[in-house]
Amino acid sequence: MKRLTALLLLAMFSAATLSACNTVKGAGQDVQKVGEKMEEGAENTGGTSRP
Repeated sequence: MKRLTALLLLAMFSAATLSACNTVKGAGQDVQKVGEKMEEGAENTGGTSRP
């Protein structure tokens, strides 16, 4: 019984770890896209050009 419980906990931990990697990667991509849009907005308004 202890062995079965340990295997179940290991399987649950492994699944959670693997799904967390995808979540962090997706969040990083979202942040990158927001940064790109901010740069585009600054360029469109002339906020990045120097006089």
